[in-house]
Amino acid sequence: MLPDNSFLIQYPHVSRVVRSLFLTAFVAFGIGAFMGVLQALHRTGLARIVESADYYTLLTLHGVLLAIVFTIFFLAGVFTWANTRSLDRPPVSKRFTWFWVATMSVGTAMAGVSILAGLIPSSDISADVLFTFYAPLQAHPLFYIGLALFVIGTWLAGIDWFRQYLAWRRENAGERIPLQSFMVLTTMIMWFVATMGVAVEVVVFLIPWSLGIMPAPNPLLTRTLFWFFGHPVVYFWLMPAYLLWYTVLPKIAGGRLFSDPLARVVFVLFLLLSTPVGIHHQYVDPGIAEGFKFIAMTNTMFLLLPSLLTAFTVVASIEHGARQRGGTGYFGWLKALPWRDPAFTGMALAGLMFAAGGFSGMVNAGMNINYLVHNTIWVPGHFHLTVGTAVALTFMAASYWLVPRVTGRELYSRPIGLFQVVLWFIGMVFMSAAMHRGGLAGIPRRTAEPQYPQVAFETVAGSVGSLRLQLAFGGVLLFVSALLFLMNVGLTAMNNEPARGLDSALPPALSGPEQSPTVLDNLKLWALIAVVLVILAYSLPLYSIVQGAGLYPAGHEATPAVIAPLLEVIA
Repeated sequence: MLPDNSFLIQYPHVSRVVRSLFLTAFVAFGIGAFMGVLQALHRTGLARIVESADYYTLLTLHGVLLAIVFTIFFLAGVFTWANTRSLDRPPVSKRFTWFWVATMSVGTAMAGVSILAGLIPSSDISADVLFTFYAPLQAHPLFYIGLALFVIGTWLAGIDWFRQYLAWRRENAGERIPLQSFMVLTTMIMWFVATMGVAVEVVVFLIPWSLGIMPAPNPLLTRTLFWFFGHPVVYFWLMPAYLLWYTVLPKIAGGRLFSDPLARVVFVLFLLLSTPVGIHHQYVDPGIAEGFKFIAMTNTMFLLLPSLLTAFTVVASIEHGARQRGGTGYFGWLKALPWRDPAFTGMALAGLMFAAGGFSGMVNAGMNINYLVHNTIWVPGHFHLTVGTAVALTFMAASYWLVPRVTGRELYSRPIGLFQVVLWFIGMVFMSAAMHRGGLAGIPRRTAEPQYPQVAFETVAGSVGSLRLQLAFGGVLLFVSALLFLMNVGLTAMNNEPARGLDSALPPALSGPEQSPTVLDNLKLWALIAVVLVILAYSLPLYSIVQGAGLYPAGHEATPAVIAPLLEVIA
């Protein structure tokens, strides 16, 4: 029998929603991981199962399924659980909840079908535009419409969580927002702001263009609108991982969160700073003035602050847990941590890898150094450290803790789970290290044919051949790890043994919310400041781009009359 205070018993309907979201996330993860190992083997020339022309279809599917579908569906499951658990109340409407789940799912299916159709020679449908979907590459309208529906589904999910919070607020006037709910709400405010760019790009420009209604849009404009969304989406993936590091990891370690106020400050900083930095992805774009790029670089460096605060707070929290378990000494307390627990070890290794990703990210953020590595395999190496490990490994490790709580089934195998998370870490060390070193050697990214036999690449140590072997070896280890994860959670869902230790309560922080200023809970204020910062960062660059080449460089008779009033207002 499950305890009465378990999440599954208290909220059976919400548990079904979370299970549904996790299932979609895990299916996307499995397909995306398979596409990933095919790419690793193809790029290195070790096993070419598909033609090089189809490589870009695999690359698009890999990016969309892992970087958008897996991460955001899992995020939606975590946020649904966290908001319900912390507010101690279910969503306002079951129908509305299932409506946004269905909207996200339909959008995902449309986008996925349009990508897969590119593998069928007789099909007129294709979407080989990679994860970074902007002009001049064009996809089928089905792809863009699917993406639009998916984003609308996430907006509806945010509305659902805010309705849940407002219902709680009416009954708890004057109380501090529970920490997990605060994290959910600030993340969604950031998401509402950040997705305005991609919404305009897709709905106003890409869908009409793909339907043949309008001519090709300004590539630089669509690229800038994409990166308006493209960088904050990284923090949209990271913030649920942060939620798990701040609230679940200390509990697993046997301790308590070090500081609730610091956690709130970190999420407010991410809300304010995540969006006004996207132009740092466009340092090599000649159509954007260097001054705008310098401002973006400066803004990006400010993002180091919440990351450093997180490192301090999370490490202090797990150290407290270790000392509660009998750990002593400056570093001896590390031995007292529950390293045999796959949930703890996986999240701890993910945090360690995120620190490494932060160092390579500083290189990407600097204008002069970025020019050296921008179009090389260094960039996906960084991306796989942050999203591919800090986020993905945290989500996998947290699944070993969360899945039993929403299914009521005991984890099938802790030893397999522990081996899986360590194997992922090792595989990523091999692959990402090879990518970073390959980037320094000048090996390009986004290509199925990186060999360039007429060019002699020089590496600091080893050879390009050894780098390719390391990349392929790491990719295979990651795929094996992904299979072990899917097998373990699948067998857990079918396990007849009831789960144990499902108390949903999280221990209070050592420094509670009462020790922080109440202004931190003023969500309207932070939302307003976030919007103002975005306007300051993007109004002049966008105006300059439109003034320089217009909305449609090829020319369109209706364009000047349509946009003239808008340009006058902006000016």
